[in-house]
Amino acid sequence: MLLSKMAAEGGGKEMNEIKTQFTTREGLYKLLSHSEYSRPNRVPFNSQGSNPVRVSFVNVNDQSGNGDRLCFNVGRELYFYIYKGVRKAADLSKPIDKRIYKGTQPTCHDFNHLTATAESVSLLVGFSAGQVQLIDPIKKETSKLFNEERLIDKSRVTCVKWVPGSESLFLVAHSSGNMYLYNVEHTCGTTAPHYQLLKQGESFAVHTCKSKSTRNPLLKWTVGEGALNEFAFSPDGKFLACVSQDGFLRVFNFDSVELHGTMKSYFGGLLCVCWSPDGKYIVTGGEDDLVTVWSFVDCRVIARGHGHKSWVSVVAFDPYTTSVEESDPMEFSGSDEDFQDHLHFGRDRANSTQSRLSKRNSTDSRPVSVTYRFGSVGQDTQLCLWDLTEDILFPHQPLSRARTHTNVMNATSPPAGSGGTNPGSNGNSITTPGNSVPPPLPRSNSLPHSAVSNTGSKSSVMDGAIASGVSKFATLSLHDRKERHHEKDHKRNHSMGHISSKSSDKLNLVTKTKTDPAKTLGTPLCPRMEDVPLLEPLICKKIAHERLTVLIFLEDCIVTACQEGFICTWARPGKVGLLSSQNQANSPSGTVV
Repeated sequence: MLLSKMAAEGGGKEMNEIKTQFTTREGLYKLLSHSEYSRPNRVPFNSQGSNPVRVSFVNVNDQSGNGDRLCFNVGRELYFYIYKGVRKAADLSKPIDKRIYKGTQPTCHDFNHLTATAESVSLLVGFSAGQVQLIDPIKKETSKLFNEERLIDKSRVTCVKWVPGSESLFLVAHSSGNMYLYNVEHTCGTTAPHYQLLKQGESFAVHTCKSKSTRNPLLKWTVGEGALNEFAFSPDGKFLACVSQDGFLRVFNFDSVELHGTMKSYFGGLLCVCWSPDGKYIVTGGEDDLVTVWSFVDCRVIARGHGHKSWVSVVAFDPYTTSVEESDPMEFSGSDEDFQDHLHFGRDRANSTQSRLSKRNSTDSRPVSVTYRFGSVGQDTQLCLWDLTEDILFPHQPLSRARTHTNVMNATSPPAGSGGTNPGSNGNSITTPGNSVPPPLPRSNSLPHSAVSNTGSKSSVMDGAIASGVSKFATLSLHDRKERHHEKDHKRNHSMGHISSKSSDKLNLVTKTKTDPAKTLGTPLCPRMEDVPLLEPLICKKIAHERLTVLIFLEDCIVTACQEGFICTWARPGKVGLLSSQNQANSPSGTVV
C-alpha cells in the first residue's frame, strides 16, 4: 500500500526499489545472490529488540587458496563459516561452528590475526550483559570468560578489539562509557576491582587496577558521557579514536594515554568511526545523518557529507580504490610504469597507493594528487560511497588536471532531517603520528580499524609525568606486543548470572562538564555547516529492506549486512564472472550450485 501510494505520487517506486548493482568510475559492482550468508534456514530474522548484526573476517593461511573465514552474529546465535566470496556459492548447510546463547546476545567480535592458523583461531565475543568470551571456533573450544560475574561492568559491550601487534592484549568498550584493557593470560578476580588514578584530562580519566597480584582489567578508561559506541586503532596502532553518545570524537595516544584532539558532532551522538589507510584522516557518522571528515594532523573538520536520510551506522575506507594521479608531468619523478600502476586494480594498487602516499608525507611539493574512497551505510538502508578529493584536502593549492567526481558546495543551512554532521577540532598544533605507511590491511571487521601494526619499538607508557604505578602496567601489558605467550587452555562454563557488584563510581574522577551545543557550534570544535565543504555521495543506493549494520571493503568485493541477518557480497568490477565460471567448472551439469 505504501509503495503504491508513493508510486502514484510520482517517483516513489524507483526510490524504494532494492538495488542489486551500481556503477562507479571504476566500473560495475554487482550483488552475488549465490554468495549470500545467513542462518542455515535462510529465514529472515525478527530484529526487534536485538543487537546489530556484525561480521568479522580472518584468513587462516591454510594454503588451499581459500583460507578466508567469516563470523557473524544474529540475535542469540553466532556462526563461523568458510567464506568463499566471489569464487564459489555459499554453503550454509555446513557452518564450521554454531553457538546459541541463553540470557544474553553477542554484540560484537574480533579475530586475532597474529595467531590465526588453519588449526586454531582466537575470537573475542562481547555480549549484551557485559561479558567477553574467548573462543576457538575451529577447535570448538571456549578458552576463557572475562567479566563473568559482571563485577567489572554490567553494561552492554559495544566494541571489542585486539590491540594491534599483541597476541594477548585486547580492549573492550561498554555502553557505560568505560573501556577496559585486558590480558588473556590474567584472571579477573572474584571480587570487584579497586582502581587508582593514573591520568586525568578533559572529559576522560584512566585508572590502573589496584591488586596484590596482577589481574584484569589492567586499565579502566572513563571517556565522556553516555555510551562509548565504537573505537578504532590507527593503522600504526599508536592512536585510538573513540566516538560517544555525547557526540564527541576523542583521539588518544594509546601508549601514553594523552588526548590528541577532539571534535563535536553537529547534532546527537556519534555511532561509528574509521581511519584512512595512511592514518591522516578520520571519518565519523552518527545521529546527525552525516559523515564527517576530520584531519588528524590539523585537528579540524575538513568536510561533511550529506546523503543519508537517517542515522549513519558504519563508515569505512576502501584502500583498494584510492587513486593516485600525476598533477604535473614536470614534477613527477617516477617511471612511466610507476605512473601507470594506479590503473591496476587490487592489492598491488593498494600497495602502490600507500607507497606514493608516503612520498607526499616526505615532501612539501605535490607530485601526485590523492583521492580517498570511503563508504557508509545507515538505518535508512542506503549504501553511500564518497570520494575525498584534492580540492578538499588541499584547498589552498592549485588543482591538478585530473579532477574527480566529488562535488563541493557551500551549504547555507543544515540538511533536512537532523542538520549536518560536523566534528570539529580543538585547533591546537599537533604533530603527525609519523610518516610510516602501514602494510596492506588484513581482512578484518571494519578493515581500516583493525589493521595489524608494524610496531617494533617498545611501549612509551613509562612517561616521567605518570605515577610510578605505570611501570608495573607497562611491564605487564604493552611490552608484550609481538611476544608469544602460551597458556594451557581451560574450559569454563558460560555463566550469565546477574550478580551485583560493589560500586566504583566514586573513583571515576573524570570531569563531567556538560557541553552546551550552542556554545560549541561555530567553534573549531564544531564549525557551522557553511564553514566547511559539503560532499555529495558518489553513489547512494538502497540495498536492503532492514537497516544496514556492516560495511567491509575486501580486495575483490564489498561485504554488507542488514539487521535481517543477511550478509551480502558485492563483486568489484571485473570480478563478477569468477563465480559463475568457477562454479560451472566444478559442476557436472554446468549449472551454478
